[in-house]
Amino acid sequence: METKCKCGEDLKDLAVDHSICPSKDEGGVLGWVRKGQMVPELEEAVFNAPLNKVVMCKTEFGWHLLQVLSEREESVFEDIQPDELHVKLQDPNFSGKAQLIDIREPQEVDKASLPGFKVLSLLQFGKWGTEINSKFDLQKDTYVLCHHGIRSLQVARWLQSKGFRKVYNISGGIHAYAEQVNPSVPTYARENFGERTPFNILAGHPFKTANFYLRGKASDGRK
Repeated sequence: METKCKCGEDLKDLAVDHSICPSKDEGGVLGWVRKGQMVPELEEAVFNAPLNKVVMCKTEFGWHLLQVLSEREESVFEDIQPDELHVKLQDPNFSGKAQLIDIREPQEVDKASLPGFKVLSLLQFGKWGTEINSKFDLQKDTYVLCHHGIRSLQVARWLQSKGFRKVYNISGGIHAYAEQVNPSVPTYARENFGERTPFNILAGHPFKTANFYLRGKASDGRK
């Protein structure tokens, strides 16, 4: 594979034809990556690779071909507590300045919801995931909500990898918001989603697997 790259073949095409990573359908593109997301050997290779040059490295998972396409300053990712969110929601201008995303399922939203949040069902990730960069402003503060803050954490990390500059995960989800801040918001039991659960959706994302073809973008302040 390395020889083919040196002969001018595009790593994207090679990933589609030969990769065993779920990212192969996107040509091996993983989006923005940051330090702490990968095994040490892969991280070292990514953050030392010259732009656009295909390099090879070995990890416990095997051999990897990778290519860094571009770089930027590291984006912001933070947990926000329910009481902090509550203060922001009292500001009538908040929803206009920020992007509020609820990744729970419709039956969950019917039971409890917060004003201003756009619902993006995680089980429908395949429908909206590819359009996320065109439907939302990457420069705006983006807040992600779920039931207990677990699903939203994974989606928030994914949004960061897609180039969103400031992403906030609502710690404890709407359940914590109801219990700690606003008891008028109903609480509800965990949903049974059957075999196709939101967690299975997340587990199928390229960041949750060993990536044998990395065509990513390095971040964390590299110039």
